[in-house]
Amino acid sequence: MICILKMRASPPRTLPIMSGATSGMQTEDALATSASATHKSTSRAKLPVAGRRVMLSILLTVFAINFMDRQILAILAEPIKGELALSDSQLGLLYGFAFAVLYTTAGIPIARFADRVNRARVINWSLVVFCLMSAVCGLAVNYWQLLVARIGVAVGEGGTNPPSHSIISDLYPVSQRCTAMAIFSLGPHIGILLGFLIGGWVAQLWGWRAAFLIAGLGGLFFAILSFRFLQDPERGRSDGISAREPPPVGALFRSLLRCASMRHLFAGAAIYSIAAYAVVGWLPSFLIRGHGLSAGTAGTMLALILGLVGGAGTVLGGVLADRIGAGNAAWRLRAVAVALLVMALGWGVVFFETRTTVVLTVLVLPGALLGLYLGPTFAMVQSLVEPAVRATAAALLLFVFNLVGLGSGPLAVGVLSDALLPRFGPDSPKNALLLLIPPLCVWAAYHYHAAARTIGVDLDNVARR
Repeated sequence: MICILKMRASPPRTLPIMSGATSGMQTEDALATSASATHKSTSRAKLPVAGRRVMLSILLTVFAINFMDRQILAILAEPIKGELALSDSQLGLLYGFAFAVLYTTAGIPIARFADRVNRARVINWSLVVFCLMSAVCGLAVNYWQLLVARIGVAVGEGGTNPPSHSIISDLYPVSQRCTAMAIFSLGPHIGILLGFLIGGWVAQLWGWRAAFLIAGLGGLFFAILSFRFLQDPERGRSDGISAREPPPVGALFRSLLRCASMRHLFAGAAIYSIAAYAVVGWLPSFLIRGHGLSAGTAGTMLALILGLVGGAGTVLGGVLADRIGAGNAAWRLRAVAVALLVMALGWGVVFFETRTTVVLTVLVLPGALLGLYLGPTFAMVQSLVEPAVRATAAALLLFVFNLVGLGSGPLAVGVLSDALLPRFGPDSPKNALLLLIPPLCVWAAYHYHAAARTIGVDLDNVARR
């Protein structure tokens, strides 16, 4: 059972709930929304605290299943490679670029659709699609069948995150949005934990095909609950404004590029996502080949470090960003820049050190910070756009950093690992990661620092529109 942290709220008022699942008078949490640096504020009716937590829990679980089905391939890479006789480049393409292209391109039209219709239904049907296709992966008998099934997973997953971002932004005001987005961003950590545990041990006991089938069918079971309880709140309610007709995608993208903070947020997220996806995709092979761990042991260690410890770091990062950024929004992003610099040092030690015990010990530090950027990034992007285009803005952000990060990160490590194989043998993934990850973290830190310098002015400009 996923627990949602209790958020501070202003005194309650009583309002009827706009939901078919619950009716009558319920205690309502009325939150004051900071609209600008001049402290303009309005209040709008919102879902009850309990209702918001239930919906955030559902969206978090959908994100976790999404990421489990996406990441389970990483822990299954070695047995799949052996059975289907694949190269590291083919694995990188299967895990990264081919998946990313469909995931990102499908996400934009689906998000555009979600900005006009019931977002809960879009999320639920997308959940059904990617869980079915994940189960189909377990039936593949060659590389091309597995590639087609993974493309199906990508198309389904492309429809869940953008409308989830939009719904969360309508449930929580900007003063609580980093925390809410950080809780939502536990999804990748829970997904990694489940994917590595289920994938590692099921593959070791019954084979990689059984792991895909169990992951996919388990997600379909949760879809029944999601269809029953997930609601679509009124757009703009947390900001005290009404949603307008969304502009064309091209006009929206041009307006985003004119915003200095948005440009640096997109760039920083894209660059760091190259490192993050490369690390998550290749850490299992790094531990199995370079340090002699079994698939089950590697999966367990990574589930604990990236799943549990990393999840705690992600939530703490969101809470910290909201608290230190209460008086100055720039600190929401400066905290991310500092974390990225610490990670650059941590990953350098992990990939340079040869002693397994030291590697696993030091891995806890960058593992804890791995997803800290998610809450502040998602929250600030949503806060810089109007309610009518929030799903589309989220899809554009995911398009950029998934196409760049998921598309190129695992593939770049795979190609470089193949190139280094004659010289380094089983240590080729380790050296490929060492050459790529620390510099990317430093580069991303620069962009988050640059975004911090303009975020206050840009938020004020949005509030005055």
